[in-house]
Parts: sequence; structure tokens; C-alpha cells
Amino acid sequence: MSSSSRVDALKEMLEPAVVAAGMELWGIEYMPQGKHSVLRLYIDSAKGVHVDDCVAVSHQVSGILDVEDPINGEYNLEVSSPGADRPMFSAAQYSGYEGEEFKLKLKLAVQNKRKFVGRLVSVDSDVITFAVDEEEVAVSIAQIDKANLVPRF
Repeated sequence: MSSSSRVDALKEMLEPAVVAAGMELWGIEYMPQGKHSVLRLYIDSAKGVHVDDCVAVSHQVSGILDVEDPINGEYNLEVSSPGADRPMFSAAQYSGYEGEEFKLKLKLAVQNKRKFVGRLVSVDSDVITFAVDEEEVAVSIAQIDKANLVPRF
């Protein structure tokens, strides 16, 4: 099973438990690394995320993972808020962040770059446009390997 389809299956399996705990499942990362594998769930809420929220979601999700056993071998479960440098997992998550800076890593180079920092200009369906060095770069969500909001302090 590909990493992407595994994450999709995990999201489908775990999202109801996260929602039942009063949280939103912002995203999932699965990093297979032998006995040091990590399954990381990012949760969010309009009221913010507190340690008690992470504990409650971890408890709910652990029960499901123990019963369903979707991951072979050992792994560590981490439940966290997206934080100030929140990672983006879907095109819809970019909405409301127009004008903000993002650090991106693409799967394939666009204009000879795979990594760049750009200001979000627009979100149109699954195409996201960033201003990079006074030039606009449009990429599909499928081209983005990793994207994080650059926090302003």
C-alpha cells in the first residue's frame, strides 16, 4: 500500500474518533522508519488545542488502532496541534491565509525550483498560486510534497 493511500485509509478510520472528541482532524503524517516509525495526527479546533485534547484524542485513536491494527510493526503515535508553522494537507486549508508566507517543497521542480518561500496569492479548486520573487507560481495540490505556514511573530 502506498504511503498516500495508507494515510487516506487512516484518515477515514480515525477521523470519526477525533470528531467525537470535539476536534477537527487537520492532517496525518505517517513516516515508516522500521521500529522508529511515527504516526502523527494533527488536531485543531476553533477554541484551540490543549494538552488534554491531545490526550483524549490519543486515547480514542489508540483503541481503534489496537483493534484494527492497520500498521504492521512498531510505531509511535503522536497527537499534536498544527502549531504556528502549521502544515497544509488540502487545498481547502489554504483558504483564509491569502497574503501569508509559506515554505514549500514540491515533488517535481517548477521553474527549476523544488523548494521555495512564497506569499499565498489565491486558491482556485486544487491550484494554489504563490508570489515568489515578484513572480507568480501556480502549483496543483498534488505537486506539493510539504507546505508549512511561515509564522509571524
